[in-house]
Amino acid sequence: MGKAGGDSAKTVLGVLLLGLGGFLLWQGISQKQQGDRLGNVGNLRNGVVTALRPVLKKAVTAAEKAAHAPAVESALAAGDRAAASRAFASAWPEASAAEVLSPDLEPLYAGLPASGYGRTALAESVINSKKTDLSFVKVGSATVLAVGVPLSNGDVALAHVPAAPALAVVTGTQTDGSYVALLQGRSTLASAGDASIADKASGESTDVEGTHLKVLGVAGEVAPGVLGLGTWPSLILGLLGLLGGIALLMAQAKRRKAAAEARAAEVPEEDSGAVKTADGSTVTVSDLVDQRLQANQAARAAREQSLREIAAVRAASGVDKSIFRAYDIRGVVGDTLSKEVAHKIGQAIGSLMHEKGLKDIVVGRDGRLSGPDMVEGLTAGLRAAGRNVIDIGMAPTPVVYFGAYELRTGTCVAVTGSHNPPDYNGFKIVVGGTTLSGEAITDLYTRISEERLHQAGQEGTLESRDINPAYIERIASDIQLERPLRIVVDAGNGVAGEVGPAVLEAIGATVERLYCEIDGHFPNHHPDPSEPHNLEDLVDMVARRDADLGVAFDGDGDRLGVITRAGHNIFPDRLLMLFADDVLSRNPGAVIVHDVKCTGAIGSFVMGRGGSPMMWKTGHSLIKAKMKEEEAELAGEMSGHFFFQERWYGFDDGIYAAARLLEILARRTESADEVFAEIPEGISTPEIKVPVEDPHAFVARFAQFNDFDGAKLTTLDGLRADWVDGWGLVRASNTTPILVLRFEAKSEERLEEIKGIFRAKLLEIDPALTLTF
Repeated sequence: MGKAGGDSAKTVLGVLLLGLGGFLLWQGISQKQQGDRLGNVGNLRNGVVTALRPVLKKAVTAAEKAAHAPAVESALAAGDRAAASRAFASAWPEASAAEVLSPDLEPLYAGLPASGYGRTALAESVINSKKTDLSFVKVGSATVLAVGVPLSNGDVALAHVPAAPALAVVTGTQTDGSYVALLQGRSTLASAGDASIADKASGESTDVEGTHLKVLGVAGEVAPGVLGLGTWPSLILGLLGLLGGIALLMAQAKRRKAAAEARAAEVPEEDSGAVKTADGSTVTVSDLVDQRLQANQAARAAREQSLREIAAVRAASGVDKSIFRAYDIRGVVGDTLSKEVAHKIGQAIGSLMHEKGLKDIVVGRDGRLSGPDMVEGLTAGLRAAGRNVIDIGMAPTPVVYFGAYELRTGTCVAVTGSHNPPDYNGFKIVVGGTTLSGEAITDLYTRISEERLHQAGQEGTLESRDINPAYIERIASDIQLERPLRIVVDAGNGVAGEVGPAVLEAIGATVERLYCEIDGHFPNHHPDPSEPHNLEDLVDMVARRDADLGVAFDGDGDRLGVITRAGHNIFPDRLLMLFADDVLSRNPGAVIVHDVKCTGAIGSFVMGRGGSPMMWKTGHSLIKAKMKEEEAELAGEMSGHFFFQERWYGFDDGIYAAARLLEILARRTESADEVFAEIPEGISTPEIKVPVEDPHAFVARFAQFNDFDGAKLTTLDGLRADWVDGWGLVRASNTTPILVLRFEAKSEERLEEIKGIFRAKLLEIDPALTLTF
């Protein structure tokens, strides 16, 4: 065989190896994904429980409402069970066989078997427990959902509705080769999936809380591939085939390139300065250089013109558009923020209030040195728009939010730079009960730049109030510790340094103060508990004082960090799971919102406790809006913001979250370390921050990657890739010019693999990035 023939054969062999390797790799990946799906039967089971609960609750709610209808109560008071039965049936028209029965259940027992053993057993259960109960029972050949409600005189109201809506939750489940069934005792009411594996020993069940029902889930098996190969043999052989094919084809390409270069060397020297363009014409290298220089000059001129236009707009309005962020307004005092800018912002907020018919607004500030000037400018602008300002002075941001409720304004502004450096300041704004974000924030800038500012004929009023005592009393009236706890509080010299410890002492804790003197220079460490190095002094003091717990607040008190006696930094997503466990014990089925930076374990944890987990975008204003939309009882962010709707007001409050945490721990006899040992913990990183010039543009490019080795991709906020054994995230910060990254896995080795995948893609976009993870 000649040289050309040999090269051709090697090329064909390389292509065949690529094809075979690709097929085997695809087969292995498919088998692995199938195995992952089958192994996820716990989530499948919990998902059925979560979907089933509201269907059952709807029937129970309707039954109880009908059973306590005024007409039923009136008939019972008159001793007329027949009239009570008619009134019960009338109040619940969707139900059949509605009747009110005496405690002896004589009509049911006398009518057996026609009256139904199932209905009789349910009625007995209600009589004995004096609690509403439900059961799937047979009526003739049909299965129905029966509900019994105890009545005030000892009678029982009994009726049933079609079972189909509840059973359809199970039969409509996509099982991917697994098996799921709804059980009542040993009876299977409905099922989906491969019934041949129903009796496998690997099956596990979950109780449907508040009922006698269980949901059984059983995992299937992964089918063997071509040639009987399993997952890992297919993956290994496929990878070897791909590598062999690539190596062979690259060697052939290198040989062809060398031959082409040899031929090019034979071209006469006088022709080497000319090249052909895409349209077939010939130009010299010097011409190409000139064209490139001209293009660069044109691009530079366009950028300079854009900068001049931006400067002109800023000069016209006196306000820099860049300070209007996704969640709030924030900038550097002396550069993008001044008293004059604060005045215009205040008048823009006042103009919005004027349009909404709102007159009164609460204003408070953190402990930054620029705070008094910012409040003075803001207040003047608000009053120019005719708004009445209630100045509560220096107070944590959650106290400002509390003021909007306590003083019944529904509107407030917290003047704060949050956890940013000392030269920053800003404004967190609530108008008519809604936290401004996104377009509502940028619309304030538009008002200013277009001079659409309301000027009132009469200036608004100004009064001063101190509501810190009311805030402390409100929390202490609801929370009191069942046993004493010794706590170290690190306020980072932020504004929570006075109120935070006072709240925890008021609920029964003994508090040791660390950096609680309010100082806008932040002389000891940056007031940001999401950075582990800022908690080093707290770890040390908790150990020296043998305290039960250490808590840290950020600069304005709306975020919480936690350190245990053993020195463990409890990341906020694990705190959120502990809070969820507590809230769901009283509110089964509640929605729990978490941001995209939280652990992958939170979904199954919440579902396993009867809740409905929901992932959402990062940002305090965005989370609050989603909570309101979904009527959620609890939410949390990886940054340490926690939002309690249950027993509180739904805004983010690090101080209140600390009180709720101590309440939970004080009910337990174990140490905080032992309590948190019960909460799932993967191997994870804290938030990793990578400075870039334009994080949003960077993430837009990063989100175009879709080759993450079979991971589920979420682009809700940045890009998150979830595998069954870990996940990674890249998103753009909306407050500072950085990328925010986080990674989690089930092993150190897998964590490094996931970080490596993300590292390679980040450097593909910008090789000059400084990556330390």
